[in-house]
Amino acid sequence: MNIYVGNLSFKTTEEGVRELFAAYGQVDRVSLISDRHTGRPRGFGFVEMADNAAAQAAIEALNGKEVDGRQLKVNEAQPKTERSGGGGGRGR
Repeated sequence: MNIYVGNLSFKTTEEGVRELFAAYGQVDRVSLISDRHTGRPRGFGFVEMADNAAAQAAIEALNGKEVDGRQLKVNEAQPKTERSGGGGGRGR
């Protein structure tokens, strides 16, 4: 299961997130998202766990938990939707 983890502190590391989720089962991958231009963290990421029951337990236990001074938002990640490009032109 792919899990969305939001409202992360900029101090939170991938290793810290891995340890948090590992208490509930095997963590296959942790990916914290950073801004592609500045390299600074964007405050969210994703955790992949193979066991759905363990992933669900982690979601229930960690959603709303305070880590590094921030209340985490944890839920099952939604599939990425296609964004329409362009737009913003002037209408006349």
